[in-house]
Amino acid sequence: MAVKGGPTDSRTRSTVSICIVIGMCVFFYTLGAWQKSGFGKGDSIALEITKRTDCTLLPNLSFDTHLSKQGSSGELVSPVKKFKPCPDRFTDYTPCQDQNRAMKFPRESMNYRERHCPPQKEKLHCLVPPPKGYVAPFPWPKSRDYVPFANCPYKSLTVEKAIQNWVQFEGNVFRFPGGGTQFPQGADKYIDQLASVIPIANGTARTALDTGCGVASWGAYLLKRNVLAMSFAPRDSHEAQVQFALERGVPAVIGVLGTIKLPYPSRAFDMAHCSRCLIPWGVNDGIYMMEVDRVLRPGGYWVLSGPPINWKVNYKGWQRTKKDLEAEQNKIEEIAELLCWEKVSEKGETAIWRKRENTESCPSRHEESTVQMCESTNADDVWYKKMKACVTPLPDVENPSEVAGGAIKPFPSRLNAIPPRIANGLIPGVSSQAYEKDNKMWKKHVKAYSNVNKYLLTGRYRNIMDMNAGFGGFAAAIESPKSWVMNVVPTIGKIATLGAVYERGLIGIYHDWCEAFSTYPRTYDLIHASGLFTLYKNNNRCSMEDVLLEMDRILRPEGAVIMRDDVDVLTKVDKFARGMRWSTKLVDHEDGPLVREKVLYAVKQYWVGGNQTASA
Repeated sequence: MAVKGGPTDSRTRSTVSICIVIGMCVFFYTLGAWQKSGFGKGDSIALEITKRTDCTLLPNLSFDTHLSKQGSSGELVSPVKKFKPCPDRFTDYTPCQDQNRAMKFPRESMNYRERHCPPQKEKLHCLVPPPKGYVAPFPWPKSRDYVPFANCPYKSLTVEKAIQNWVQFEGNVFRFPGGGTQFPQGADKYIDQLASVIPIANGTARTALDTGCGVASWGAYLLKRNVLAMSFAPRDSHEAQVQFALERGVPAVIGVLGTIKLPYPSRAFDMAHCSRCLIPWGVNDGIYMMEVDRVLRPGGYWVLSGPPINWKVNYKGWQRTKKDLEAEQNKIEEIAELLCWEKVSEKGETAIWRKRENTESCPSRHEESTVQMCESTNADDVWYKKMKACVTPLPDVENPSEVAGGAIKPFPSRLNAIPPRIANGLIPGVSSQAYEKDNKMWKKHVKAYSNVNKYLLTGRYRNIMDMNAGFGGFAAAIESPKSWVMNVVPTIGKIATLGAVYERGLIGIYHDWCEAFSTYPRTYDLIHASGLFTLYKNNNRCSMEDVLLEMDRILRPEGAVIMRDDVDVLTKVDKFARGMRWSTKLVDHEDGPLVREKVLYAVKQYWVGGNQTASA
């Protein structure tokens, strides 16, 4: 009869196991040093052994304290706060675009569809549950065309947009044929038409803004042409259009052209696009076109497809009068001329304008009485700032052939080139040398990340967010057609770097992490946060718990998180994370254990809702 060992035997075996593992690590380290010195023989054997022996992971070694019930008083281990699931009705909760709260705000100028976040006392302190049956999205590029029904169970668009080929329901999946209201035959043919005018193929047009994007098929099909589109649409009667876009693996946010400025820097996009987006471009003295002009790069293109373009042929189908449509197009043409946009094409129902490269090539700008210029000295100060019917000034140039703000190289050359904002000293305190140093640092960090998370560069993580992006160094280091990065620049930062991020051919957005992000739950596969919690450490508007719960809301089940920060900060983060059903691992800085900055890796565990009805 076998004799069961007691607690003392278990501890003895654990101690022996630890000693054996440590001994092996020391041995192979010494062997590696010996063979690299040139004196050792059999280098290939030593290298193979080193590959197979990873002394940093120690998968069977637990650093937790294991105490029997009899021996534990509960005082030696700090308790972890366990967060409960929210009721199932919150499964698609978007705090700052909550439908019930929206109805309390004016409908004029789409104000009620803008961001209206809950006060601190109304914030949820629970985990937003995935719907029953939730599964991992299909890998890209299959995800562009198929979305599991369980992940986004809304069929209304399959009926409303049936003849326009937006989306179709087939079995247990949604299929996206690539159609749109203005391109029912597919986005590819439509983009071919645009590419005959706009330099897409050579990398000149790299970043795009899609206003009123629907399910973002335009942006989805631009991706294979190496164009990144920032798509946005409101959370309205077209339920889940932005959610569909993100489930497909396409960049998108919930947003609207309303009363406040778009959360993007000036001179950011190579082209902007409206395909029957229902935005009244001619109202309020052209305020919406002026906002597009602010974010459009000098030499950039604006595409307007649908009403009122070619109204003489299509007015009956649009169920509007000739007079009404003619007046609307005349107003748009008038504002475009005021903005110094040159109409370069009008074919069928699509018109394309090009923004002038500088003020010197714009005769009307010299007539002060006809143009109301914006008085603000910082065109990138946009967070919750009201839109005004004025034209954003361009940087001065020395001659008419110069591009205002500096010329930008085609992509991918621009990715690691010094952004003009930095080269021209437009970001205070940032030199070209500091930028290049930052670039090298992030390449080093990403190499270390990929040694721990082997899936980082494989395409497993399609939708990636950097919560404190800086100059976009992390995104640049992992840039690949297999994934895209939403580079978030916190509004409380000392310097606004998002303009430089766009000049690299990347996309991003301004945001304050004391509020919920403008997206649906479960829309990101991997979240990266460097120095974020230190940045918000002394902010009285929100707590570490608030930020982490928001990260959990937007992270997919089995999604990954990489956080780097001071060791004391990450120790507190780790405690919260384990209470949110995250598996965590704290790792030393790649330069060694003496560096206070550490890296916390986490994986969100898989779980789904279970018909909770309790209040949140």
